[in-house]
Amino acid sequence: MSAPNYVTYTILLSSIGIIAAVLAGMRVAVTRAGWKEAQRVATLRTAAVLLPLWFVVALALSLADAFRAAADRIPTIEFGIFVPVAVGLLWMWRSETAMRLIDAIPQSWLIGVQFYRVLGAIFLLLHAQGSLPSLFALPAGGGDLVVGLLAPIVAVAYARGVAGREVLVGAWNISGLLDLAVAVTTGFLTSPSPLQMYAFDAPNELVTAYPLVLVPVFGVPLAVLLHVASLIKLARETAHRKLLISA
Repeated sequence: MSAPNYVTYTILLSSIGIIAAVLAGMRVAVTRAGWKEAQRVATLRTAAVLLPLWFVVALALSLADAFRAAADRIPTIEFGIFVPVAVGLLWMWRSETAMRLIDAIPQSWLIGVQFYRVLGAIFLLLHAQGSLPSLFALPAGGGDLVVGLLAPIVAVAYARGVAGREVLVGAWNISGLLDLAVAVTTGFLTSPSPLQMYAFDAPNELVTAYPLVLVPVFGVPLAVLLHVASLIKLARETAHRKLLISA
């Protein structure tokens, strides 16, 4: 079974657009933050290399069927999901540049860029065509669609200083992370492998094969890191505001 051509074009073009949006947002943020030119150039140059490289590696491994599931083989897709997340979290934890970058990027941008999660609609379309099991497609696709549609609304609410905006941003981020956790879990449990527990009559094969596998091995880790960055920024801003009030 292979995905329709529209899925391939949509995922590839959307991935390129996401990379361009992230790099453009970083460039505007560090410029407005008044970073020294040397640090600004070095940070942007590194990002301009690593982010596309991550996608190219994910694409190459996907084309080589490195993540394709099989009933008699231990799944490998977890490496494509969790290794980038672990590397990104370690960088945020250990790097002063990462914290400065999070401080520089507007919260509304960190939230709004996740509008790309509306791509979850692809799961719903494929389910309607009988290509994905409902246990995976409905919560994963529906959850992503809702989180993506809410992203610009929450971003605008935060930018305009709506009352309770911190709670709103926190709730949106937690909901987004829970949606990803559900999608990954149901993906594992419905895909062919010795660990499969559901959907034996219609295994979730497409999500581990090119091009759909690019969603879990690129889109999902990126979304996790954006959520974490948003929560870190929210916590830092809240702590700073409390410090100013108590001073």
